[in-house]
Amino acid sequence: MGIFKDTKDDKKKKKDIGKPEEEKSMKDLYTASGEMKKKDAKKVSGQAYRVLIKPMVTEKATNLGSSNQYVFMVGIDTNKIEVAKAIQEVYGVKPISVNIIKIKGKKVNRGRITGKRKDFKKAVITLKKGDTISVYEGV
Repeated sequence: MGIFKDTKDDKKKKKDIGKPEEEKSMKDLYTASGEMKKKDAKKVSGQAYRVLIKPMVTEKATNLGSSNQYVFMVGIDTNKIEVAKAIQEVYGVKPISVNIIKIKGKKVNRGRITGKRKDFKKAVITLKKGDTISVYEGV
């Protein structure tokens, strides 16, 4: 027997190294079940996740949840139609209305250096009474 001969345990470790870990998408984070099948991942295009940047988790946005309204930060160049399609594609719920608010970035000072925060858009999405989006779970 040689010094450098592989054992059974070493062979198993080498096989495990080559396997990629499962990737989690935005849909995994915000669906109720948390499980995403490969078929579902192919249905959702990459464009929907460029439109919906992130859900806004603020006190006001949480209070709007009681009236079946949800607030998302959306891309600066998106419109109401694109936001409605993205919500339907990602969450499987058709919104009744979409209101968009464009917010200018504030001017900020850090000592002698002056700058400006990014401009962004917020979308307030209204759903039917029975429909819900589980955005605030785990927050």
